[in-house]
Amino acid sequence: MEISKDEVFRDSIATVNSEGKRSWIFPKKPSGKFYKYRTYVSYFLLAFLLSAPFIKINGNQFLLFNVLERKFNIFSFPFWPQDFHLLVISMILGVVFVILFTVVFGRIFCGWICPQTIFLEMVFRKIEYVIDGDRGKQIRLDKQPWNADKIKKRLLKWCIFFVISFIIANVFLAYLIGGDTVINYIKGNPLDNISTLISLTIFTGVFYFVFAWFREQVCIIACPYGRLQGVLLDNKTINVAYDYKRGEREKGRSKFKKNEDRAAVGKGDCIDCKQCVVVCPTGIDIRNGTQLECVNCTACIDECDHIMESINLPKGLIRYASEDNITEKKPFEFSARMKGYSAVLFILTGILAGMLFLRNDVEATLLRLPGQLYQHKENNIISNVYTYKVINKTTEDIKDVSYKILSHKGTIKLVSHQNFKVPKQGSAEGTLFIEINAAALKGDKDKLEIGVYSEDKLIETTRTNFLAPRSYK
Repeated sequence: MEISKDEVFRDSIATVNSEGKRSWIFPKKPSGKFYKYRTYVSYFLLAFLLSAPFIKINGNQFLLFNVLERKFNIFSFPFWPQDFHLLVISMILGVVFVILFTVVFGRIFCGWICPQTIFLEMVFRKIEYVIDGDRGKQIRLDKQPWNADKIKKRLLKWCIFFVISFIIANVFLAYLIGGDTVINYIKGNPLDNISTLISLTIFTGVFYFVFAWFREQVCIIACPYGRLQGVLLDNKTINVAYDYKRGEREKGRSKFKKNEDRAAVGKGDCIDCKQCVVVCPTGIDIRNGTQLECVNCTACIDECDHIMESINLPKGLIRYASEDNITEKKPFEFSARMKGYSAVLFILTGILAGMLFLRNDVEATLLRLPGQLYQHKENNIISNVYTYKVINKTTEDIKDVSYKILSHKGTIKLVSHQNFKVPKQGSAEGTLFIEINAAALKGDKDKLEIGVYSEDKLIETTRTNFLAPRSYK
């Protein structure tokens, strides 16, 4: 089947040429209202990303994702392995929010909030514009032979890129192992922590590869979020879109002619200047419609508005709009699908809030020692041996901790000591014996309720089984 000329663009991507090799994109430096707003947002997010692992609230790191030790802090709220269900619900909540956000606003997250876009467009490309110049100068420099000028610019740019990648790698490591730990490593001898140094080198290499060479291909090829667009977007989704009704009209696009009434002769407002293409960081033509490669960065909006203003035509030929808004001039409506996602998001938020409210700062477990039966002592006393573990999720030590039986009359004897301390954000474990008179037992397996006390204040309760001979039912 012969492919329409208008659909040829779907057969390839801008970063690959006809021979299947990498086609380097040299986007024009953007400017305009949206780019200014994106710059403000990006600087705020950069400050947040670089400082979050070093900020502490109530002694807890603001954001921590320590997978190896299974310790997570979300907005300084600590999650332990015992809180895994809370972490799962939080992740599901995040996914549903992203889905809802995408259904309503398309891929705006990629252009405004994604760290990949922020670092690439607001850090690395800005440095590139300073050293190599704008689009035209970059193209000429790329074709230029390797003379002293080109070598000097390339080495300067690559060295700066490497230093920034090294800084990003340190911050990334701080999210994984803790800001204080990274600072201590920086102050100490790097050779004392070879494994950390190797990890840091690997991370630096990855970030350097991504931002110095792979670049926009992360968004086009590697990122799974772009693939979600295909199933989440519909005619009501607000995207960066080209108003083809106004831009094409009856006779389509044509070059600008001074003092021509384009509407009267049926020509569209698009003058085919291709500035929306040369400014695009992923190299697409937005006039071909919504495409997977579009990250909604708004560079084409600013550039098109500038062109429209210079030829005295209304702005907004490329703008934030839905397909229904362009074809039928319909205003934005909250569709049934959006309402459904919102309801799920509201329910999950309520569930998570309730679980967080009911979550205990102290968690205690009491388990019978495997392979051990009860002991029958004198005076009709039955004894069971247990292992205990108390987890302290707070930022203060819990002192003078002891156990008491709440459901039966009996005694608890800890091995080696009676009371103990649980360190902040740590745990304490050991062995204890529970002794109960057989007359107080109801059967061969009673449920005991045990209280955990700190300085005679009840801080947690736990349950366990107590075994006894069948004759004492």
